Amino acid sequence: MTLRQLLRSSVAAAVIAGTLAPSGYAAPPPTAARGSLDVRVAQAADFSRVEFHWASGAKMVSHREGQTLVMRFSRDANPDLSSLKIAPPRWVKNSEARHVNGVLEIVLTLTDDADARLGNADGVDFVNIFARPGAPPASQTSAQAAAPIGRPNPMPASGVVKVEFERQDQQVTLSFNWAAPAGAAVFRRGEAVWIVFDTPARLDTSKLPSSSVGYSKFQVFKGADYSALRIVTQAGKPYVAEGQGGLWKISLGPGSQETPDIIKVARDESVHPATLSASVSGVTKAVWVADPAVGDKMIVAPALAPSKGLPSRREYVEMALLQSVQGLAIETYAADLLVQADGDLLRIGRPKGLILSPISANTPPEEAAAGAPQPMSMPALIDLDNWPKTGSGGFLTRYNALQGAIPAAPEGDGKDSDTGARMALARFLVGSQMSFEAIGVLNAAGRKHQTLLGDAEFRGLRGVAKVMANRLTEADSDFSSPVLSDDPSSALWRGYISAKQGQWADARGKFAGGGRALDLFPPIWRARFLHAQAQSALGVGDVTGAMQLVTKALAVPKVPVADQLDIRLTQARIFEAKGEKVRARRMFEAIAKAPIDRLATPAILHATQLGYAKGQITAQKTAETLNQLRYRWRGDGVELEVIRALGKLYIDQGRYREALEVLRSAGRQLPDRPEAVALQNDLSNTFRQLFLQGLADGMQPVQAVGLFYDFQDLTPIGADGDQMVRNLVRRLVDVDLLDDAAKLLKYQVDNRLNGVPKAQVATDLAWIYLMNKKPEDALDTINATRTTILPPALNVERRLATARALMSLGRYDDALELIEKDNSRDGQEIRAEIAWKQHAWPLAGAMYERSLGDRFKTTGPLSPGDEARLLRTAVAYSLADDDKSLARLRQRWSGFVESAGNPDGLRVALQGMSVESLSASDFSRVTADNEAFNGWIGRMKDRFRTGKPAGAR
Repeated sequence: MTLRQLLRSSVAAAVIAGTLAPSGYAAPPPTAARGSLDVRVAQAADFSRVEFHWASGAKMVSHREGQTLVMRFSRDANPDLSSLKIAPPRWVKNSEARHVNGVLEIVLTLTDDADARLGNADGVDFVNIFARPGAPPASQTSAQAAAPIGRPNPMPASGVVKVEFERQDQQVTLSFNWAAPAGAAVFRRGEAVWIVFDTPARLDTSKLPSSSVGYSKFQVFKGADYSALRIVTQAGKPYVAEGQGGLWKISLGPGSQETPDIIKVARDESVHPATLSASVSGVTKAVWVADPAVGDKMIVAPALAPSKGLPSRREYVEMALLQSVQGLAIETYAADLLVQADGDLLRIGRPKGLILSPISANTPPEEAAAGAPQPMSMPALIDLDNWPKTGSGGFLTRYNALQGAIPAAPEGDGKDSDTGARMALARFLVGSQMSFEAIGVLNAAGRKHQTLLGDAEFRGLRGVAKVMANRLTEADSDFSSPVLSDDPSSALWRGYISAKQGQWADARGKFAGGGRALDLFPPIWRARFLHAQAQSALGVGDVTGAMQLVTKALAVPKVPVADQLDIRLTQARIFEAKGEKVRARRMFEAIAKAPIDRLATPAILHATQLGYAKGQITAQKTAETLNQLRYRWRGDGVELEVIRALGKLYIDQGRYREALEVLRSAGRQLPDRPEAVALQNDLSNTFRQLFLQGLADGMQPVQAVGLFYDFQDLTPIGADGDQMVRNLVRRLVDVDLLDDAAKLLKYQVDNRLNGVPKAQVATDLAWIYLMNKKPEDALDTINATRTTILPPALNVERRLATARALMSLGRYDDALELIEKDNSRDGQEIRAEIAWKQHAWPLAGAMYERSLGDRFKTTGPLSPGDEARLLRTAVAYSLADDDKSLARLRQRWSGFVESAGNPDGLRVALQGMSVESLSASDFSRVTADNEAFNGWIGRMKDRFRTGKPAGAR
């Protein structure tokens, strides 16, 4: 077991937290007039501890009178007992220093349930005070209700603080109104945000929903000297604390957020043994708080407003400082951690000192001597002022010196090895804008020292270098490392990457977590981050917010001209979005004159679009300009915007082939960008409009089919794609291009469809083969797509098509057997045709006459189908020598002869073979199959015009 694991195993032990005086009244211990004694106080869940540190040593003897403990020292001194008197630790009522016969006595009055044990460790006398076993706990009501010394009591008279709830968009705000200024700590640990106050009031959460957009659940806690709220939120959810007077407001979720002051934590060189000191203005006390989710206790140091916090988690061997927006919180790994306050200074240590790296271990001696670039306060911050400094020797001398420090340093994974030299060189290269070289140095360091992959600065620095090299996806991988999850500086880079990739909503959420780090960046990157935030706001439609952010970005000093023009370009787009077209166009035209293609290209694009919309630029001139822009700037979202605009213009002009070619020319570039998604949608929608919504109906059928074949990869899978093909087939059938129609449907059957849809299209294909007098192909198509799951209506239609194909092949008996039980009109017609082909004239005549029904009772011209059936009826009766039936036909149908499509043929048929004036050629002309076949063709064309699939009638 390692030392860290050993220390973690004792997390369940008491965690000692220093008792702190209010900042307004805490002062450094006064210099003793006689001798020097430092009295230190610490508190844990199970005991309190008082230590006596003499500058020159002194002996201690003690005696106890009931609950009064008297410690007598061999010397005199004037110790500072303010921490004992102002906020006595648990089990201590009060304390007193007495001067008796030239020596010092310190008197501690213990609570009724307390006991004490004295001892000496490493020359330091101490007393541990704890609960006496078996003793009933002493009432602490009076201690809890007592006002803190030196400031008003924040506890309300009722002892209850109501928690108010407010929601605005995606942000919720909780308000706590105390009777007077109260100390607070707000921090994240794991899945939860903690809100801890220094006053043990009861928090009334009756107005809080059990869950909301900002959190999923919450828990309320109340201790002897604190009250707390634990709120479970999504990982990465931004949060902020704002205090004014006795009012604290804690907001969860993206929204307007104030940047808290940063708590500075550093090694305290004035204290021995090794100790950390944190500057926490207005700290009120330190309390231990149990975390039910983890099962341990943590130290929390609330502080008065205004907000101040620790921007990222900091790991040490014996503890971790948690990321916070107000106050300080400590996750402890060691049971004997000590926390002590000197005014606004919080000291954290152990009796034998913390395990900290030596001062000289921060950088190798060679680096320190050369003044190597130093790390920043946050892992993803950069220093463009100091990192690139070369000194009098120039760049190459500086580079060689930093590079030479790497082999000179001892190898290993520790901080005293060559790792520091490699990081220094990388900082220098990043500061010098040599991003690719910096990536190479950092990658080599990561391969040699695998532990660096878990180092926050390594990940942050490499991510910065990759952003500068425009390797955004790789950079996002570094900034998404768990060691940077709570780092505000990394949140800004993550937001910047999302904005560059066009992920506007994601960018806004990520930027919200980095507000307190913004002012720590160099001006150029501060302006770029603000500009990216403005673009994100514009991308989601927040025009007002975008304009505010642009104004802030333009106010940043020392920003290069190119970046200023880029910001102005976004400002022009904001004006365009607000409807101020004239003002926007003037700005676009001004920026278009810049000799920077990445800025001039989008400026020309928008200026041209505005001019075309106003009618000030012709469509031809607009198309020429956009076509030139396609090749002026390539490789990002601007190129995709140009292609989209040109494609839409071609569609408006009816140049459909050119529109599809332009839209498809972008290929699959930048597939994750929203412009690429929109362009693919435009391409798909254009194809749909052409072949599904009738836009291509104005084209010649052959041209429409050619266009479809050239872009058939755009055909959507499913019902829409099938409908497109049916629409084209309808047009081809109308003009008797049956081979082309069959080719379309055959491709669908062979390559795109399965199951019922395949059988439906195959049935349509079979009908077209029959129309084209290819019964063998029709029969093969039906047989190749047989399945057991077809709807009844489709099965009926497939039997009819099969029967007609068999009839065309002369297989009359098979056809009749297939439709034996089909009494539909189509089935009767096939049986009539078979009778006709078999020369069964009486049966054929009767069937055809039956199919005509009572149509003779309705005036008006006959349809081609009815005319063909009447013609065949008359001929069949004539050939059957059925003069009676023929006379009945003449009586009923003679009035339709003149309006028929073939009046001569119909007149011949109704007269019969007995009329001497009719020649054999006249009669043979009306007995051919053409008339009936053409009537059936007409009915089939009508069926395809409906656009319905087979089996849907």
